[in-house]
Formats: sequence, C-alpha cells, structure tokens
Amino acid sequence: MRRRDLLAAAAALTLAPLGASASDAPLGAPVLEIEVAGEANGTIHIALRPDLAPQHVERIIALAESGAYDNVVFHRVIDGFMAQTGDVQFGRADGDTARAGMGGSDLPDLPAEFSAEPFERGVMGMARAQNPNSANSQFFLMFAPAPHLNGHYTVVGQITDGFDVLDAIKRGEGPNGAVLGTPDRMAHVRVIR
Repeated sequence: MRRRDLLAAAAALTLAPLGASASDAPLGAPVLEIEVAGEANGTIHIALRPDLAPQHVERIIALAESGAYDNVVFHRVIDGFMAQTGDVQFGRADGDTARAGMGGSDLPDLPAEFSAEPFERGVMGMARAQNPNSANSQFFLMFAPAPHLNGHYTVVGQITDGFDVLDAIKRGEGPNGAVLGTPDRMAHVRVIR
C-alpha cells in the first residue's frame, strides 16, 4: 500500500507543470508581457497578483504603461535562483549600467505586502533593500523554489508562459550574480488587461 502511494505521488509530481504556483491569479488579473532580448529572445507572460499585493501590482502596471521598464537590463542573474531586473534609474541598456541594482523610480518606496504564497519556480517577487518597506521598481523571476524568501519578500505574480525564455537569460558571473559584458534586457514591457 505504501509503495503504491509513493508511486502515485511521484507520478503527480512528474505530471505537474514546472511553474505551478500554490494558488492561481484571480480571473481577469492583468498580465505583464515582457519581450526579452539578448542571449535570451522571446516573450514571458506573468499573471499579476493584485489579490496578494495590490500596491506593488499597481506600481508595476504604472511603470510598465509609462514605458519605464523598456530597455532595462537583467543586472543580477544567479543560476538556480533568480533573474533580477527593473532598475529604471540605473539599469537602462542604452546608458551606463555600472550602478544597476542601486536605483528605483522617482515614486516613493512601497510598504511590504508579504503573503503566504511561496517562492516557487516562475514566481515574480519584488526586490528590496534590507528595510522590508523599501521595494520600488526592481523585481526578480525565480528559476527555482527559494523557501528562505517566503514571508520576507512580496510575491507579485506568476509566469504563465515563457519558461524557455526565462531559462535562457544570460547568467551573472560577477560578484553576487552581477552580469558581466552585455546583459539581456527587457526590450519592451506592456500590460494586457
């Protein structure tokens, strides 16, 4: 009996989608569409989660719709962990990216909106400094589960399509995952409602 249960559990895990989240985005949730260019080329779709983090989702939508995320690099990419982007101040591909990761938008920082949603493969989370209430514009996309982030960072979405593009993003080889040379970038970001 125990062996059959183990085999059934293994089969269920094998058949589960690689990017499944613990809960689904609400029907009609906005979708963030990111056109990635560089070593990775293609589109990533992310179902945003206003049910979990309404202020953070509102900020992402505002920045995307204003064009602020267009041409922003993936400045910190750690294999087996995550790809970070969204520094609209210092992360523009057409500028000096030496300070990428240190900036944000001209909007005020956001208060934490932590939830019980786990950081699984494909989750989009908001980056922040040591202060939990310091998220602004930067975000990261998870290559793999990271339970140590659960309850300490804000979950804002879940990739629904484009895992192949995520997996192809140029990895960082510098200190703390810094991407050396020419990083991949978000060529264009838009919101689908």
